[in-house]
Amino acid sequence: MPDTVLKIAGIEIPFTSPLFLTVLAVHVLAGLVCVVTGIVAMVSPKRPGRHPKFGAIYYWGLAVLFISATALAATRWTQDYILFVLGLISFGAASLGRTARRRRWRKWARVHISSMGSSYIFMLIAFYVDNGKSLPLWRDLPHFTYWFLPALVGIPLIVWALVRYRQLSNAAAGND
Repeated sequence: MPDTVLKIAGIEIPFTSPLFLTVLAVHVLAGLVCVVTGIVAMVSPKRPGRHPKFGAIYYWGLAVLFISATALAATRWTQDYILFVLGLISFGAASLGRTARRRRWRKWARVHISSMGSSYIFMLIAFYVDNGKSLPLWRDLPHFTYWFLPALVGIPLIVWALVRYRQLSNAAAGND
């Protein structure tokens, strides 16, 4: 049972205990880090430097985000278990993508691109499912759009990245 409901920027915070608010603050900060570093990694040239640096920050930020989401969901499991599931899928996809790259699996780049992109999409879905009803513009949309809009935008971008990677690989190999 919530001890008190707090509202910050139109978003209801179900508990006001210092521990809950501390975990929530870490969670929000980790989420912001992931959103920014994920975009920087996506748009950076795929070579040593910015891409792997920001990709690593994204991955470890996502680990913190998942751990904090798990703790927050545990406080209201009946209402928030789906956020745990989305976090698990997001972190699992990122772990798969990172492992494929680090171990250089066969066709690792396709697994890496698909998994990291999916990770970002599931992270955004979790955010909108939890907060969409409180956000300007989003609150006017039907609830199902919180689930599908990030995927409707993200999946074509992943496909584009896979096609572009293949074209660049073929050009580099002289298979134009």
